[in-house]
Amino acid sequence: MIKKLDILIVKSFIGPFLATFLIALFVLVMQFFWLYIDDLVGKGLDIFTILQLVLYVAANVIPLALPIALLLSSIMTFGNLGETFEIVAIKSAGIPLLRFMRPLLIVTLFIGGVAFLFSNNIIPVAQLKLATIKYNIIVSKPSFDIKEGVFYDKIEGYVIKLGKKDKDDSTIHDIVIYEKNYNLQDNLLIAQDGIMRVTPDKQFLEFILNNGVRYTERGNQHTTSTEYIRLGFKRYTKMFDLKSFGLSNTADSAFKYDPKMLSIRQLNSMIDSLHKEDSFYLKRFSAEVNPNFTFTRYADTGWNKIKPTISKKTLDAQMTDSVKRLVYDRSLGQISNAKSSIAIINEDYKRKELTLGSHEIEWHRKFTLSVACLVLFLIGAPLGAIIRKGGLGAPLVFAIAFFVVFHLLNTFGERLAHEDVISVFMGMWLSTIVLIPVGLFLIYKAMHDSQLFNQEAYYRIFMRIKRIVTTFRFSKSL
Repeated sequence: MIKKLDILIVKSFIGPFLATFLIALFVLVMQFFWLYIDDLVGKGLDIFTILQLVLYVAANVIPLALPIALLLSSIMTFGNLGETFEIVAIKSAGIPLLRFMRPLLIVTLFIGGVAFLFSNNIIPVAQLKLATIKYNIIVSKPSFDIKEGVFYDKIEGYVIKLGKKDKDDSTIHDIVIYEKNYNLQDNLLIAQDGIMRVTPDKQFLEFILNNGVRYTERGNQHTTSTEYIRLGFKRYTKMFDLKSFGLSNTADSAFKYDPKMLSIRQLNSMIDSLHKEDSFYLKRFSAEVNPNFTFTRYADTGWNKIKPTISKKTLDAQMTDSVKRLVYDRSLGQISNAKSSIAIINEDYKRKELTLGSHEIEWHRKFTLSVACLVLFLIGAPLGAIIRKGGLGAPLVFAIAFFVVFHLLNTFGERLAHEDVISVFMGMWLSTIVLIPVGLFLIYKAMHDSQLFNQEAYYRIFMRIKRIVTTFRFSKSL
């Protein structure tokens, strides 16, 4: 049954949660743009493309923003209640800590469930769209902008230099255009003035040049007899293809096999298929390695149990040097072929294991970030009740400290799992395994009104130790 106390606590929690969630989301989105700033600047991105990019990045970082928001908002909520002595009043009414944590625990479980559904159904699509648009932006050339007095070489096959540009940014003077000729000398085009404009369909750059000369050399680079042509003109139109400056429309299917873009059901199917490939490698080993050794075809005949009728020494004495050399060369060749086949199979098997590990890591990630919401709440709620400070001061410091620990454990665990140092399960659940005991310890301390973060309590302990040391030194001097 919902009581007024539950409503009070939930209302106190909603405001800080929404504020901290939006702040965390903003910081994580900005972190992406800081990371890829060099790939984004100068590409002439339109507003629609930027909004798409922000949307996909925000969707991808929501499961990480939720645990941060829950940690900070739970510390702030219980810190505010402690600072205004509402926790004291609640406890004096005989209501234990776990009871007034219950409504927020239910809210946290609901948020964790939403985070799981989001990770399983929305994140794969957002990852796919983000990978596609990020690839299109990165491979596109910088935006078209020819400055006066600077050699511009972003248009493939050409180098352009403008002596001067008028204020209208269209009328140009003293134009020099080098056209790359991979057989002989580059073609050269010089004009006194002209007009530079982009065609209405944004596909071509058009130069309408006046009073100029075009220099061309014809012939074969392997001969010395070439033809040099000088062509003067009063009006000449030159078109440059600008299609490479726009964003390409790469199909989403080009990235759909990344494990980050799969749901739980798809990951289960892929993991099961990869496990079944072990039998394929056994068959491949038999088909590619065994034929290098002719004796393996008699493995089931029991030949190795037959007692030899002639000794190795006698056989060796009866063989000529040429036969020995032939046997040695053939044996060496068979062993070399077998080693090559084994090395190739081993590399393929390692790649398969890495692929399997990546899929298992993504499978566990669907759950770990959702469970992280609960784990960080179990740390934040009692921590707020202990420190009894609201606002963004002390709560923010403690929240950052615990989140850094959580993030480092997540990163180290995932890295160790990738490198097969520890199991995937241990690597992906390392932060949860370490932080759950910390949360239970803080709940225990909060239930018993611990002075864990009380400066005065530590000062009293320090003074007590100091008195004991002073007394011991005094007694020793006597």
